[in-house]
Amino acid sequence: MSAFPDLDRAVASVVRTHGGIGGGVAVLRDGEILVRHSWGWADQERRIPFTPATLFRICSISKQFTCATLLDRFPDPSVLDGDVKARLPRLEGPAPKTVDLANNQSGLRDYWATAMLCGSPVEAPFGDAEAARLIGLTRSLHFAPGTRYSYCNQNFRILGDILADRADRPLADLLGGIFRRAGMERAILAADTSALPDGAVGYEGSLEEGFRPAVNRILWTGDAGVGASLDDMIAWERFIDTTRDDANGLYRRLCAPQPFRDGAPSSYGFGIGQPAILGQRVTSHGGGLRGWRSFRFYAAEKRISIVVLFNHMNDPRAAAQEIFASLLGVPAKGPTPDAASGWSGIYVEPETGLATRIEPAPNNQIRLHFSGQPETLDPKGENEAASATVRLRRTADGLWMDRPSENLSSRLRPNEGESAPDIVGTFHSAEYDAALTCVDRGGALYGAFSGIFGQGLMQPLLPTGPDVWRLPCPRSLDFSPPGDWTLAFRRDGGKVTGVRVGCWLARGIDFRRGG
Repeated sequence: MSAFPDLDRAVASVVRTHGGIGGGVAVLRDGEILVRHSWGWADQERRIPFTPATLFRICSISKQFTCATLLDRFPDPSVLDGDVKARLPRLEGPAPKTVDLANNQSGLRDYWATAMLCGSPVEAPFGDAEAARLIGLTRSLHFAPGTRYSYCNQNFRILGDILADRADRPLADLLGGIFRRAGMERAILAADTSALPDGAVGYEGSLEEGFRPAVNRILWTGDAGVGASLDDMIAWERFIDTTRDDANGLYRRLCAPQPFRDGAPSSYGFGIGQPAILGQRVTSHGGGLRGWRSFRFYAAEKRISIVVLFNHMNDPRAAAQEIFASLLGVPAKGPTPDAASGWSGIYVEPETGLATRIEPAPNNQIRLHFSGQPETLDPKGENEAASATVRLRRTADGLWMDRPSENLSSRLRPNEGESAPDIVGTFHSAEYDAALTCVDRGGALYGAFSGIFGQGLMQPLLPTGPDVWRLPCPRSLDFSPPGDWTLAFRRDGGKVTGVRVGCWLARGIDFRRGG
């Protein structure tokens, strides 16, 4: 129990409503621990308790440690630009810079998405050889480096590999130097996602359907491979707070502004996101793999840190926000205005070519389908709806979508109407040596990818307006699947000759009929 009854109630509520199989929560203020609490099981079958010392897959929170190693060893990351270019031997056009990778502004397509495009089964082994092969295929980028933001895991794998090669030492050793400096006594690079050294297990499922151990066979490195305990994460948060006033401090350098090439501000850099939570600017990151979800943030003005670790699939960010609200004395979520009618529609976002759908959601909210996961927006009046990261606004010249964190603002193109079914055939991507096969089975259309990693599952093709279809990809190697692939077919003389394939993680891939 802490000296803050509202905080105690919030933590107890998180355990009751989000608790699942097991997890841990830490809350710090002014560098002092207010809450250090764990519950449940690291392995429910063997009845191993989840404790503050249990090793946990922090997944993409690892990215900030890779970038900390980068800045610690190379204060001017540009000296590695040639190393980045050398790892993309087939790339046509300018290569991204080292900082572009660290800021998710590289323009590289995420390899967990393109692996599925190349036919990978969802639970296939994926290690160094597969990663190098897929990265080496890259001929094009889905935007010019430094102009947009797009989440991309192999940015950080490439950085980790370069650091290891430059030092002629394993990345695990290099990361260990950062861990020791921060007092993270148990933290390690646990690259093999199939198991953790102390036997902790991640779980999929729910109370209603039951929990089952999640199956993962990826070898993660600089992108998401760190294993750390709740106590390790407490040490990291204390290190952050202790060095908060040091202009040359490691975390301060990680959080330095990283604008886009045109000078527009970016809210992500060096493996750290900088969103607003409950009106407070924070530095944060989450992590996820099937069976594991985590979230941490530091609110510098309030000197508050919150860490939430779940070895199941509930939402740790929502839990962290509930706890933060109890410390601030504000509601975790404000009321939603009653103005959500009239927003439904089917569109195409012109720059990315992605199908974009808007539909009603519960609680008078609006659901936007554009990125890999549906986004929930609150109405802000009759002509505007927004979340923390995206805004829709109706104007005299149409419907606009603003995504400031991605440096993207565009007028959505309506795409209402029938989707002609004459798309059956096989289409080939020269860049990825991948095939898209579309078939008609008794009047129902299906599609699947195949390529260097195997043959993907046939999925129903979903019509989304004239010459635009969606091919669902609800599971992938990673926790976050690509979602729906947009298939934008093109014609010559009325006949389908090709298709442009894309999702938020991997856009603008050209496939031609036959070949």
